Parts: sequence; structure tokens; C-alpha cells
Amino acid sequence: QFSFPNPHSLSLSLSLLSTEMATASISPTGAISSTRRHLCPSSSPSRAVLSLRPHSHNYASLHCSSSSFFRLSLIPKFAKLRTTTRSNSPIVMSMEAGIGVMGTKLGMMSYFEPGGNVVPVTVVGFREGNIVTQIKTEATDGYSSVQVGYRRVRDRKLTKPELGHLQKSEIIPLRHLQEFRLQSVEGFEPNQRLVLEEIFKEGDLVDVSGTTIGKGFQGGIKRHHFKRGPMTHGSKSHRALGSIGAGTTPGRVYKGKKMPGRMGGTKRKIRKLKIIKIDNDLRVVMINGALPGKPGNLLRITPAKIVGVNIPKS
Repeated sequence: QFSFPNPHSLSLSLSLLSTEMATASISPTGAISSTRRHLCPSSSPSRAVLSLRPHSHNYASLHCSSSSFFRLSLIPKFAKLRTTTRSNSPIVMSMEAGIGVMGTKLGMMSYFEPGGNVVPVTVVGFREGNIVTQIKTEATDGYSSVQVGYRRVRDRKLTKPELGHLQKSEIIPLRHLQEFRLQSVEGFEPNQRLVLEEIFKEGDLVDVSGTTIGKGFQGGIKRHHFKRGPMTHGSKSHRALGSIGAGTTPGRVYKGKKMPGRMGGTKRKIRKLKIIKIDNDLRVVMINGALPGKPGNLLRITPAKIVGVNIPKS
């Protein structure tokens, strides 16, 4: 129960634990009623001094935030309170169908098959590397994966933490480190060199991922394949974007609207490409079709995912 001499200038002082939530309601006549309920998981007491003034709305509420402070919010009579729930599910990276390797894109060419067919292929070369640098298990890291390093560099090209991580297993300095999450990591050990011929065979299907060629800031025609306007008959709209939404309703631009912006330079995976040729003398692999990026870019090659065959359905 609270009583104030002047209902038009009200001051409320309350001291309670931050584990409770206090709600005060003011009627138009100046009467105040309060309730409190358990809310925040903290045991430290907090004191709040708040000023309440009559308003055109029917109710005023005091609610506790996660920082144990109070703030005043006016709630209309028929307003609906929204509750938000935070998901505690962990972020899980995708499972690979098998161990993979990293390579360097060299370019494209035409390959003549024995039957006379001409196949466009991308040539992928391999520098020194593809060495197992770390084994992660369920007991130590919460998931099973194999970390692989690629492309040998000088010691001064790496930072001391990077060198220390590799020197734990007496591994040469490597520029790129990537993980391959597997169902089982048996048979792998640190400082083990991955042999391409033992992992892939000619005719296998692979998934290849890399960074696409960056093209900078581009317009809607080049970026999203929009059509241009008429170039003659008095038209003044040629390559302009045009309308991006209505006026009063909704009075805003929808999220995800296709508009001019930065194009390329993103990670892209191309799935189920066929290995045409493996040349052990030149240490190159010829893969059917085009691969992301320009010559010299890093590529990640893994066995193609086929649900129900080499990866589980769930």
C-alpha cells in the first residue's frame, strides 16, 4: 500500500532483490497497486527510485531487465505483451562424406577423351602440404574432425601462435588450415601426409568450394540479370533500377530486395563434379566444368555428399 499527498507528482522508492519483478499500476484517480514476481537469476539486492506521473494511458509498469535495472514503460490498456525465447542449440558445422584435400586452381582447358569427346575441365594443382595438423575428438573438443594444412611458407609469414600450434606436432609452416568434420577420425594422426591417389579415383564425384571472383560494386542488370528499359522512343529509363517498393503501405523497402551492391568475392560450392583425369607426374587433377575463383585461388575438394550412400539421412 502506498499513499501520496499529491497524485500528480508521485515518487516511488522500492528496495527488492533483483530476482523479482515489480509492477505498479496507477488508476486515473491516483490509486496505486503493486505486484512482484520472480524473474532474474541473480541474488544481489538492487534499489531503484522512480518517478511516476499520471498519463493518458491507463497503466504504467516497472519491469526488470537482465542488467538488474528498472525502467518505466507505459502500456496501453489492450496491448499484448510479447515474450521472446532464446534457443540454446549449438551451432553445428556440416558433416563431410570423407576426408578431403586443398588445391590451387591453375586454369581451364579442353580434354579429349579416348572416344573423341571434348570435355571442358579445370586443372587443379597441388603445392606442398595437405598434412594433418590436428585431430579433434568428442572427448576433447565435442566433435570429431581432422584439421589439414596446405601450402608451405616461410616462418616469418606466420604469427607466433600459428607457429606454436604447428610446432606441437613438429609440422612445417603452412599457410592454410581447414577442418573436415567426419563421423570417425580413426586412422588419422598428426603430421600424416594425405595422398591424393588414395582418396580420389578417376570418375569419382566431388564437391569443390572456393571464393568467387570479386567484381566490385555492380548494378542490377549485371548483378541480378535485370532487363533494361527502351533506349529509344523518348524513354529516359535505361539501366535504372526503377521502383523498389510502395509508398504509404508498407512505406519501407523489404529486406532482401535485389538492388545494386557488391558482387562476387563470396564462398561458393559446386557439387557433384566428375574427376576426369589424375596426372601423378604433373601432380594435377582435371575436374569437369568450371570451379569458383580465378587462377591461383585456394580450392577445397571433398567427396560428393550423397544422402543415404556416404552420409546418413538424419
